[in-house]
Amino acid sequence: MQEHDRSGIAAIALIASLADGDRGLEEQQQLERIARDVGGTAFDTLAGRILAGQVRLDQVVSQLSTPKARRQAYEAAVLVCHADGSANDREKAFLADLKTQLGQGGLEVESAATGLAVAPVAGPEVEEGGGGSAEQMILRSAMLAGALELLPQNLASLAIVPLQLRMVYRIGVAHGQTPGAGQVKDLVGALGIGAAGQVLEGVARRLLGGIARGALGRGLGGVAGGAAGAAAGVGLSFATTFALGRVADEYYAKGRSLSRHDLQALFQRLRAEATDLYPKVEAEIRQQAATLKLSEALGKLRSA
Repeated sequence: MQEHDRSGIAAIALIASLADGDRGLEEQQQLERIARDVGGTAFDTLAGRILAGQVRLDQVVSQLSTPKARRQAYEAAVLVCHADGSANDREKAFLADLKTQLGQGGLEVESAATGLAVAPVAGPEVEEGGGGSAEQMILRSAMLAGALELLPQNLASLAIVPLQLRMVYRIGVAHGQTPGAGQVKDLVGALGIGAAGQVLEGVARRLLGGIARGALGRGLGGVAGGAAGAAAGVGLSFATTFALGRVADEYYAKGRSLSRHDLQALFQRLRAEATDLYPKVEAEIRQQAATLKLSEALGKLRSA
């Protein structure tokens, strides 16, 4: 992929992540970090200009040089706009404008993303081997999240967020509560796990051979592109999902009394522990990915 196409796709994905008009400062900073990691050597300045509202969409679209790059840019935008639920009116308007500018027709990713966006938090178990303790269920969920990262389909990135939400819901139920979708999303948001950021990272790794340069990425040996970049993505999704589940378990066990600061500190500690755990389960995750059928996982996520 040429550098200007790489930069253009990353730019459109970042613009899409901001299209809902309701990103807080913390989430904007997360998105900017991710975009700079995956956007290429000339992207740092562009990312800052996008966040400042100084870049026009048509300028970015014009630099995409191939039909494949235009299709990939639109797919990335669709997935990011549906990362944290159904696209709102602003996101729908953005996607309609982008679709026209890119000359895209109806794509399967649109209907699939819409279906995943409304996936219920209460539903059947997605990962194999149900039963056992909460810790075993959390480990299964984390390993499935890692396995999804190994699949070639871009839609697999979008499946990780509803998988995480369903895991948190089931943990709440195990502690005698029935948390609504809003409460589950609030807990995830309090930990700084932005849904749009997760999807942006996953799509970027598939489309652009992204770089895992953050602290966790360095711990997992994250480097640019290719198989190594994909390996870092597997570890990131595994560690994030595992730490989220463990935090949720403690949160509900203590009657939801933990403060936002306590939750974030606990999450950082547990994610570091999950980083150490990952090499011990990596081979099993890869084995699971070899037989994992995305269509079946998506079907379970859409079921109530």
